[in-house]
Amino acid sequence: MTDLTRTFGCPVELTLEVLGGKWKTVLLARLKQGPLRYGDLRRQVPGLSDKMLTQRLHELEQIGLVRRAALGGHEHYALTDRGESLSAVLQSLYDWGSAFAAEAAVKLAP
Repeated sequence: MTDLTRTFGCPVELTLEVLGGKWKTVLLARLKQGPLRYGDLRRQVPGLSDKMLTQRLHELEQIGLVRRAALGGHEHYALTDRGESLSAVLQSLYDWGSAFAAEAAVKLAP
């Protein structure tokens, strides 16, 4: 779990603590496209175990970046306003990764 009770040296350190780890940022990027059910997230991030997905979603909820909501009779996960505020950052990470993959001949899944 993210420890936000300590003192951080700078805002970048805090941001990396909040978004730390591969899966939190990947989940936020998927949810940036719109609300998703648990099973949809599971399919879109196949390298993530059920246990880790549940844990990371819970952490993102506790931080206030993701919320669970009923939509059409099913439970969905969606970004909160605070989570939406990361849209530009997530898009920049996506753009950088795409450009780097092209330059370095790294294969990306379709």
